[in-house]
Amino acid sequence: MKPTIWSGHSMSRSDVESELGLNVGPPPGWRRLRLHIAYCGTPWRGWQSQTIGGGIQDELNAAVLKATRVQTMVHGSGRTDAGVHALEQVAHMDVPESLNLRPEAWMKALNACLPLTIRVVEVAYCEPSFHARFSACGKVYRYRIWRNPWLSPFEADRVWPVHGPLDMDSLQTCLSSLVGTHNFACLSANRGDMPETLRRTMPEKTTRTIHRAEMRLEGGILELEFEGDGFLYKMVRLMVGSLMQVARGRATADWFQDLLTNPKAVQSNQMAPAGGLYLVRVLY
Repeated sequence: MKPTIWSGHSMSRSDVESELGLNVGPPPGWRRLRLHIAYCGTPWRGWQSQTIGGGIQDELNAAVLKATRVQTMVHGSGRTDAGVHALEQVAHMDVPESLNLRPEAWMKALNACLPLTIRVVEVAYCEPSFHARFSACGKVYRYRIWRNPWLSPFEADRVWPVHGPLDMDSLQTCLSSLVGTHNFACLSANRGDMPETLRRTMPEKTTRTIHRAEMRLEGGILELEFEGDGFLYKMVRLMVGSLMQVARGRATADWFQDLLTNPKAVQSNQMAPAGGLYLVRVLY
C-alpha cells in the first residue's frame, strides 16, 4: 500500500499555508490531533526537522507514516536545541477522518514506532483552529544545576555540574530583575537570518515578558524556572549562564542589569550547557 499524501495540483496561497501548518484548520476530510510529547534530547539534533535527519520532528513524522501509512507533518509549539529535553512539548498534526482511531490507540501506535527516548504522553482530537505554535500564549522552562560534590552517572547530560560557593543573594537579585518586559537582545543569540547590527535596531523582535523567575535548592540540585510569553533563540541558556557568572563572583550584578537595560551593551557569551534545560510545559 502506498502512503496517503495530501497535495493539490495547483498550489494556492491557502494550499501553501496548509503545507506549512499556518492555516486555521485541516483540509477537507481531515481532523486535527493535539499531541503532548516528552523526550530526552541527548541523542537528538533538537526538535526541528533536519535535512540529514536526527530531529525529533523527523522521528514523529516517520512514526506516523510507519503506524498508519499516512504521510503528514507534525508541527511543534517551537524549537528546542540539540541536547535540550522536554517534559511536555505540544504538537499538532492533521490526519484523515477515515482513520477513526481513539486517542489511546493513537498514543499506543505512535509509541510503538518511536525510539524509547521520545514518548507521546497524551493525544486528543482538538478544534480545527488549534495550532501548537500560534495558539500558545507562553512557555515554562526549567534549568537544573548540580551542586553535589560528585556527579551521579544517571544525571549525566541532564544537569550542569557547578561546584564551589555561590552568592545566592546576588543570584536572587538578578533573577528577580528578569521579571517584567525587557529587550533581551543581549541575552539571546542571532539565528543568522539577519546581521546583528540590524537585529539590535528591531526591539519588537527581541522584547519579551517574563512573568515568573524562581529558584529552589533541593537535594543538592539548584533549579531555575522561567515562565514567559515567549523565549528567543538560546535565551534561557544565556540567562542561566549569565546568572551563574554573577553567582560565582565572576561578574557583577550591575553587569547583568546592563544586559537588560542597555541595548548597546556587549552581548553575553555565557551560555549554559544544553543538557540542563527542560521545556516543562506550553501555555494556552
